[in-house]
This record gives sequence, C-alpha cells and structure tokens, in this order.
Amino acid sequence: MSTPFPFTAVVGQDDLRLALLLNAVSPAVGGVLVRGEKGTAKSTAVRALSALMPEVDVVSGCRFSCDPDSPDPGCPDGPHAPGAFASRAARMVELPVGASEDRLVGALDIERALAEGVKAFEPGLLADAHRGILYVDEVNLLHDHLVDLLLDAAAMGASYVEREGVSVRHAARFLLVGTMNPEEGELRPQLLDRFGLTVEVAASREPDQRVEVVRRRLAYDDDPAAFAARWADEEAAVRARIVAARELLPSVRLGDGALRQIAATCAAFEVDGMRADIVMARTATALAAWAGRTDVLAEDVRQAALLALPHRRRRNPFDAPGLDEDKLDETLEEFGGRDGPADDGDGDGDDDPDPGPGGGPGGQPEPDDAPQGDGDAAARPEAGEGGEPQPSGGAGEQSPARSAEPFRTKVLSVPGLGQGAAGRRSRARTEHGRTTGARRPRGALTKLHLAATVQAAAPHQRARGRSGPGLVVRRDDLRQATREGREGNLVLFVVDASGSMAARQRMSTVKGAVLSLLLDAYQRRDKVGLVTFRGSAADVALPPTSSVDAAAVRLESLPTGGRTPLAAGLLRAHEVLRVERLRDPARRALVVVVTDGRATGGPEPVALAGRAARLFAAEGTASVVVDCESGPVRLGLAGQLAGELGGTAVTLDELRADSIAGLVKDVQGSRRAA
Repeated sequence: MSTPFPFTAVVGQDDLRLALLLNAVSPAVGGVLVRGEKGTAKSTAVRALSALMPEVDVVSGCRFSCDPDSPDPGCPDGPHAPGAFASRAARMVELPVGASEDRLVGALDIERALAEGVKAFEPGLLADAHRGILYVDEVNLLHDHLVDLLLDAAAMGASYVEREGVSVRHAARFLLVGTMNPEEGELRPQLLDRFGLTVEVAASREPDQRVEVVRRRLAYDDDPAAFAARWADEEAAVRARIVAARELLPSVRLGDGALRQIAATCAAFEVDGMRADIVMARTATALAAWAGRTDVLAEDVRQAALLALPHRRRRNPFDAPGLDEDKLDETLEEFGGRDGPADDGDGDGDDDPDPGPGGGPGGQPEPDDAPQGDGDAAARPEAGEGGEPQPSGGAGEQSPARSAEPFRTKVLSVPGLGQGAAGRRSRARTEHGRTTGARRPRGALTKLHLAATVQAAAPHQRARGRSGPGLVVRRDDLRQATREGREGNLVLFVVDASGSMAARQRMSTVKGAVLSLLLDAYQRRDKVGLVTFRGSAADVALPPTSSVDAAAVRLESLPTGGRTPLAAGLLRAHEVLRVERLRDPARRALVVVVTDGRATGGPEPVALAGRAARLFAAEGTASVVVDCESGPVRLGLAGQLAGELGGTAVTLDELRADSIAGLVKDVQGSRRAA
C-alpha cells in the first residue's frame, strides 16, 4: 500500500485542515465541501486525514463494520453474538464520479428475492465507508440522484435499498468529504446546504510558502517512506489530540449565550431553514473540544460561522460565496460580545493550535487572516484572467456595459426523445422518471418491471415443474423497466458584440436576457458555452462547461464594437458543437443566437451567413434567434436568419415568462415540420 502524504506536512490551508479535523472530532458536524482551483492540495489533505483517524473495533466477519460494543440490531449480517472482534484502521472510501446507484448503495439479487424469498445483498460503498471516511472528488460532477442518496445516508446514518417491495437497511455513518472546482459547475443550493462546512482554498501568492510546498513535494516523491518518517511525531501528536477531543466532546457545555449568538448570526445573514443553526452549534462545540475546553466561547461561534454559513448564503449561481466579517463581528458584539480568554489556561489551546510545522490546522484565524482574502479571490478567477474576448479588428470599441436585471423564463426544450445526462430541460430516456415500458435487461438489472416479469414467467410454470405457491422465475424472465424523464442539454450562446449592438442601453438589455437564460440553464442542469463575434472574427469566450458562473463573468466583461462577422460566429459555433459531439455524443444541443441579424465585412457576408446557418438546419440542431433589432424601422433580418437555421425568432420583449410558452411550441413545431 502506498504511503500517504503526511497531514501535518501540508503547507498552509489552515481552514481546510481545521474543517477536516473538526469532522474527525465530531462526525455529526456533517462533513466538508472543499471548493477551489486545481492544484491546491484538496485531495492530498483529504487522503492524508485517513492516517490520523483512530482505529476502530469491528465485529469479526461483519461486512458492515458493526461496533462490537453496540452492534446494529438491523444489520443484514446479524444478529451478532458477543465475543469475537478485530481492530483495523478507519477506511477511506472513494466514490468515483461515474459510479452507478448499485455501486453506491449496494445491489439486491431480485431473481433470488422473487423465486426464493431470500434477501441476497451485496454491500456498496456506503457500507464500506461506515465508521470511516467517504471521499467524493469532483462532487459537482456526480449525478444529482447519487448526490441525493449520498446526503440522505449521511443525514440519517443509514442506507436503504428498495427493490419492488423488498428492502434492506444497514448503518452508514461516515465523515463525508467532497471536493470540487467551481469552474466546472456548481452544486444546487439544496445540496450545498446538506454539507456541514465549506472551505474555499487557493494557492498561496507568497513566494516563500510556494517554495516550501515544492520542496516538501519533491522530498516526498523521492522517498515517501522516509519523508513520512520525518513527520511521524507530529502525526502521532495530532492523532492523540483527536482522541482526546473526542473524549472531551460530551463534556463541552454550549451555554445560552453562545446559542443566542448562533441564532442571531444565522438570522442576521438571512440563512434559510434551521440546519445552519444546528451545524454551527455542533461546530462550535467541536472547536471547544479541539482547543481542550469545556465551554464554548464567542471565538468558537465566530469560527463556526466562517465555516458553516458562506455556502448557505448563495441564493443563485451569480452570487459570490463568503461572509461580511464586519457584520459578523457586529452581530456577535450585539448579542453577547466577545468572550475573553479562559482563566484556567484553556486559552493555550487556541494560542498554539499548530500540531506541526507549516501552519496549524487547529488554528482559529483572526478576522484579517490572509486565507479568507485568498479564498474570495479564488472564487472569482475569471475576472482578470482572459475573461474578455480580445479585440479582433474594427474601430469604435466600447467598454463593457453592465447587464440589466435578469428575469424569469420558461423552458426552451429540444424536440424529440434524447438519452443524455440527467437534467431538467428536454424529454429523455433515463434511469429515473415515469415508467413507459419494459425490455430485456442489458447487463445488471437495476429497475425491475414486475408485471412484465410475471407475464414473461407465467406461461412456463407447468414446464418448470411448479408445485408450490411460489413463482418459478428464470433469468430470461426478468424485465427492465424503461423510464422517461428529463435530460440536460448543451445551450450554446452565440452573441453579437459588433458595433450595431453597441448602444449601451441596448447591450445592457441583451446581457440581461442572456443572464436570464443562463440562470435557467443552471436550474435545468445544462452545460453552457459562449461564442462571441465582432470585428473580423469570432472567439470562443467560454468552451462548453457546467459552470454558469464562468459564463456570466465572461458575458459581463464583453466589449462591443467593429463590424458584424455573423458567418464567422456561426461557423465557430458549428465547430464547437462538432468537437463537443465527439466528447459527449448523447448530449443534445440548443443554439441561442443573440443578434439583430445584420452581417457586414468581407465578400458577400449575407450569403455566407446563410450558408453557415443552413449547416445547423441540415444537422437538425435546435435553435432560437433572439432578435435584438430596435427602432421604428426594422429590417426583419433576425427572422430570416431563424428561417435559414430551421429555428424560430423571438424579440427581446417576448423573451419573458409570459411570452416564452409560445416560443417553446414554435421551436418544437419548426423541427417537426423540418
């Protein structure tokens, strides 16, 4: 087995290490979601934590890791006789992004259940992670229904497997850790709320600290065992501190004053629901135990708020995570003030939180600590990193206009029946949804169609020698239910940023409309892309991604000016779709062209734009043209473009909830007619 990188050798990332350690002390905190750019030691720190977890005693031979002192009475391998047990290291189980539902929760043998009445159950990853760590890298890319199952098990401490009236339950209590890069897409707010704590991480901008990171990593890669041996004492000290904090935790007192500060803080920041209050209370208690105290202080409440509230204040994908620390301090001061240091030396645990060199994971940062600033900067990396399309020629370029307030839209759906990733936009064959029929299973049976299975088995009962009340079922009789649900699509925006669109009020309205559609794409779990055209060429401002945050930032920084190379924009969009079909052939596309329809620059620009548009029509790509033409005299060029695309046109005024229902019918009707 490979030697993990020592936890205490991780340089910096104090908030990340503190959040992980608090969950090791009290798994009831609810896990950690680690958000940040790539290459910031997210996975390294999580994997290193497993080596610090105390050993666990398990019932010998139990596949579900029952505690011999209090075995689960409903354990599928039970009941357990008292006596034999074994000690082993706490497991760290990794959940792959592409895992199936059966791999996560376990698989039930339906054939034996129907024919023999036997609950033959093969445990999944939730059973393996019981009393250990369950790690999900790139949790934002995990299918929504798997995230729901995962978080339900984490909240209830148990996993349930239901198959056609046959159910199996087993204990599943684990430390849940998810990591994600926000540039690759966000979690829904409902799912964000289910993680106890969140941490924003970013690479240090201090040269000395970066040098130390490289030095330690190179030393580890050269000789992992020798490097780990150098940190063995620090690792042992932190492990012992975790054990001591766990033992102290039941004795920690959460007084009425601290509870009032917690409630006031959640109310002041307008956090929905009561989960934040509960998580803050558990986190503050764990902080006190980690510091070796039996009383919760205001500084514990403050640190708990910094870890538990930022992701719960995110109301839509365009909101930046974080807390106003001045407002936090004012709230704590108003409802009880800041507690002073303890009289009996308890404060020593706070003054020296570092269990080893390279920054202390147990430290409680002061209000002006650098990691908070770094995290905020990391949450918005696009603003100064190539977010603006570079000028591609033409005069009269204007600075970016601010977008108008986004509004609510209704769905623009792709016609037909797809088979893409689960989402909420267009009709598709999915694993979850309403049952529409049955078929023979291809591979493992996941969703039994009971009536079709019985119907297939019934004619053969006499030939199979049936003598009792049970039904004799063979593998060939089993039928898989086919279901229809909704899929997510690729919504590719092709935005005209030429001089004809440069009127500031007009561009502000256009950006507001695109932001509205971006918000709709976020809610419907789509991928989005952004192509802009101006001057003499088109640019891919944002390749297809699940991050609507990135698309919104690119859109806000979009300048205007120059000629209108409409054909170049369409051809670049066509190329983006061609490449994306190779990467994800099951995901269907919806092209949204935002333009006034004018085409200028180069020889025969109008004819060339028409030929480019007909490429989309020939491939059956669903499309909508948002007509941005304004003024008393209108040329109707956007409508002509929509006809060439085989799609439909809609004006900016019509692109609202009250008018867009008719647009959906037009989009679908035009495709049927074609």
